[in-house]
Amino acid sequence: MSSTTDRDRARRGGLSAVPGEEGAPTVIDDDGTIGYFRRVHLYGVEFRVHVRPGTGARPPLVLCNGIGANIEVLDPLVEALPKDLEIIRFDAPGTGSSSTPPYMYRFSGLAHTLGLLLTDLGYDRVDVLGFSWGGALAQQFAAQNPRRCRRLILAATGTGMISVPGRIGALSRMLTPRRYRDPAYAASIADRLYGGSLRGAPERAAEILGHDSHPGTSRGYLLQLLAGAGWTSVPWLPLIRQPSLLLFGDDDPIIPLANARILHTLLPHSTLHIFSGGHLDLLVKAPQLAPVIDRFLSHTEAPAPGSPSR
Repeated sequence: MSSTTDRDRARRGGLSAVPGEEGAPTVIDDDGTIGYFRRVHLYGVEFRVHVRPGTGARPPLVLCNGIGANIEVLDPLVEALPKDLEIIRFDAPGTGSSSTPPYMYRFSGLAHTLGLLLTDLGYDRVDVLGFSWGGALAQQFAAQNPRRCRRLILAATGTGMISVPGRIGALSRMLTPRRYRDPAYAASIADRLYGGSLRGAPERAAEILGHDSHPGTSRGYLLQLLAGAGWTSVPWLPLIRQPSLLLFGDDDPIIPLANARILHTLLPHSTLHIFSGGHLDLLVKAPQLAPVIDRFLSHTEAPAPGSPSR
């Protein structure tokens, strides 16, 4: 993307700041990678967006986050992915430092808004990774944008209302954002809520969930819950033709492994990768899972329908 194009978009009112101008903070990540934050205004919401520039040799990867989670929660995964890959991530409405909308929204509407956000930033064709709640948004985006979404990655997510539910004790603790604001509480429930690596180290939950920055609003969290009420992707998943990678842990109290089988059956060009871990191990085990993601994004051919699980 050229700086001239960025400045033109900023003057049209979409971007509040562009790289190289005052108000567009340039940040250096822990691994030395340079990225920058932007503010994009759409439908009365000010979205906080982070871009880690790549080489432009392949489509950028858009990350759709879990419920209540801010941009920073995804840092371990971003840092583990190859530096040539451009990565775009954003705070959902009412989460992190994105403003809270005065209205309810559905996944279909948010997927449309995500498309406008990417257009405003100057992106055309992208790959999309959806994690947990963000997996529903990613499925919706892929269905609504078959030409724009090249490849789809779904991690620790399900098909919505028509799915195999998680453990009641785990799901009940997902009804409030308390775990993002109270480190002691997060540590006390992490083993039962997230499983996997956190069973042996529940104190890591505070570090992973990013208690020190941008907790979002209670109303924003409620709106995220309501966005998924009654939603399911089951009727139209077979229509998604994009190559899809499914990343699922075998010890996830929130999203049982049976949901991975459902997605694998319904998505015609999907590959299922099962790893030892729980709901947050996409982040905890990012150094081990990032190469799996990179190989999938670098592959030039779609997997055969019904490709076997690994």
